[in-house]
Amino acid sequence: MTSRTYSVKGMHCASCAAIITKKLSKVEGIREVSVNLATEKAKLDFDSNALSPEAVNDVISKYGYTFSAEQSEERGNTLLLKEEKEVELQEQLHKVQFALPVALLVFILMMWDTGSMFFSFIPKLPISMEVFNIISMVIATYMVFWIGAPFLHGISMYVKSGAASMDTLIGIGTLTAYVYSAVVTLIPFVREPLHLPYYTYFDVTIVVIGFVLLGKYLEARSKMKTGEAIEKLIGLQAKSALVIREGKEIEIAVEELRTGDTVIVKPGGKIPVDGTITQGYSSLDESMVTGESLPVDKAVGDQVIGGTINKQGSFTFSASKVGSDTMLARIIRMVEDAQGSKAPIQNMADKIAGIFVPVVLLLALATFIIWLTVGTFVLGFSVALPFAISGLIGILVIACPCALGLATPTAIIVGIGKGAEYGILIRNAESLEKLSSVDTVVFDKTGTLTTGNPKVSDIIPLDRESSPASLLQLAASVENRSEHPLAQAIVTEAKEQQITLNEVAAFEALEGIGVSGVINTFSVRVRKPGEAEKYMPEVQRVQQEGKSVVIVEKNGICAGLIALSDTVKKDGKKAVDALHKRGVRVIMLTGDNRLAATFMARQVGIDEVISDVLPQDKALQVKELQAKGRKVAMVGDGINDAPALAQADAGIAMATGTDVAIESAGITLLKGDIMKVAQAITLSRATMRVIRQNLFWAFIYNIIGIPLAAGAFYPLWGIVLNPVFSGLAMAGSSVSVVSNSLRLKKKRLEE
Repeated sequence: MTSRTYSVKGMHCASCAAIITKKLSKVEGIREVSVNLATEKAKLDFDSNALSPEAVNDVISKYGYTFSAEQSEERGNTLLLKEEKEVELQEQLHKVQFALPVALLVFILMMWDTGSMFFSFIPKLPISMEVFNIISMVIATYMVFWIGAPFLHGISMYVKSGAASMDTLIGIGTLTAYVYSAVVTLIPFVREPLHLPYYTYFDVTIVVIGFVLLGKYLEARSKMKTGEAIEKLIGLQAKSALVIREGKEIEIAVEELRTGDTVIVKPGGKIPVDGTITQGYSSLDESMVTGESLPVDKAVGDQVIGGTINKQGSFTFSASKVGSDTMLARIIRMVEDAQGSKAPIQNMADKIAGIFVPVVLLLALATFIIWLTVGTFVLGFSVALPFAISGLIGILVIACPCALGLATPTAIIVGIGKGAEYGILIRNAESLEKLSSVDTVVFDKTGTLTTGNPKVSDIIPLDRESSPASLLQLAASVENRSEHPLAQAIVTEAKEQQITLNEVAAFEALEGIGVSGVINTFSVRVRKPGEAEKYMPEVQRVQQEGKSVVIVEKNGICAGLIALSDTVKKDGKKAVDALHKRGVRVIMLTGDNRLAATFMARQVGIDEVISDVLPQDKALQVKELQAKGRKVAMVGDGINDAPALAQADAGIAMATGTDVAIESAGITLLKGDIMKVAQAITLSRATMRVIRQNLFWAFIYNIIGIPLAAGAFYPLWGIVLNPVFSGLAMAGSSVSVVSNSLRLKKKRLEE
């Protein structure tokens, strides 16, 4: 069996994915089909001996879809797909820029005309109905056959495949209304013998196409960002590497690296692949992969990770994992897998439309037949025929799902705008929808719950001559010549305390140990704790709190120690309390050691700590929580968080973090404010509540209006829905939906 992934063109809704799955599942030789609407990809397992990839494409192309095989070159394929989507989106934008203003103008005129029929204080339109109909027909012709061409295509696909989408119902409703209106307008003598009322639906056609097209454009624009996380991850890979071959230093493309190659890394350089240091010493910034802020000292025999940055010093290493075996490549695959998995919540409107279309068609056809048969027997043909035609047109027009198409987009637009006011950036409707059901929030520690910057926390003199200020002055004076982040944190603390630094002579950087120098007549050394200091009560106490320790030595005698640690963000506890009030369980997930993580968790009131987690295992921890039935939101800021952000039901990134974390998440919090996590959950729940209300309004008009349009109440009370009210009901449902969505603007997220 062969497994192959295809990019799919032509998918617009959940019904499209269902059509592809249904048709391909029946093809002999295909064992399994998995279609993902969000990523616009289809994964097929098939017998390559019985079926060629070309044959697979031939099968599905009959239904209006096109498959193109994914390329092995990740970078080139990603950019090509992005360019194609940008062209498609630009074409949609041109249509929206024409259709939306026209639709809004016609909608206002339609409401004006209808209002003038029932309220004497509203003047009649300053244009005759005959002229207005001709102008409307010209515009409607353009809207139906050019702007609305995808909806007409939906009708043909319905005929071919037997599966309906939103496009199908919109196409049937607008085309029927257009054809009927065109006949009444262009062949007026047909009306009199058939006793047809002089009503047209050109305005309804224009408004429906304009509004629904706007919703489709907004959806397509949000889907454009689906692949950006992968694009950012691929961009982190080094483009070239400096290697030693045949005794010479040469620069080669990273793709040409082989296992066992000796690679040279200079200060500030990016590590191209994974390997083991063979010569030299340095301090590496691994925050892009591990998420931890403090640089890691590396010496001979230590492992290095591709994509990390060399902060100081030069070294060589032996490449052990290249190409798709590197940690960064594995993270890329993990994000792809998480993004390509089936979304737990499918598009409700498309699913309903798939059932709604045949039901409405059957009702419209049944209404037409009953009026022509039973109606003719009771009332006579000349009376029954207008009822039959009006019922048929009325049902299709009133059922045209403009409100159904607007129910979600309008609420999402307002919800996203509200979030932006609070510094909560939401990528798409799916992210907002999933966040509403979250019952567990998982926080990364460094850069998320904490500031991500080391800071002096304790200054402990250990001799009688030293005070905290004098100890800090000694350490900062010597460390002022060092570029190490811990050294800079000590210098920063001294400056904040306005301590004057001394002149240092004979400065020396002690490889893997610390720094030393001479101040006045005595020598000063600032270094890591040695074996003797590891068992000192003061050192053990601060290390149990997860802090880093440096020893300050004066004339060979330990004068004291300085502890440094990451600090909890000022609103950390308040943010956790706010989540608890919303019924959410809070978990810390970190690669840091358990002592440091537990100490930090106690400060903010976190419910559970999962520590010592390798970067590639964070997504697995999220999966385990999901397997227990939890709906999980992951909050993080580093590349190591990217797979977990993509795997979680809702990914929330700090805008102060890496671009990759931001692109892997559906929601980004500006300024790294974790108070916004609870606010985002409040917003998502309120938005989903409004969407459910909108769907109610979208259907209540149909539930009431379709029986009226069909004439179901005529035998009892002589009531039949005037065709004018079919269009009014359709517009009314849209107005109700939009008005309800606008209520979100007044929602307070601090509750």
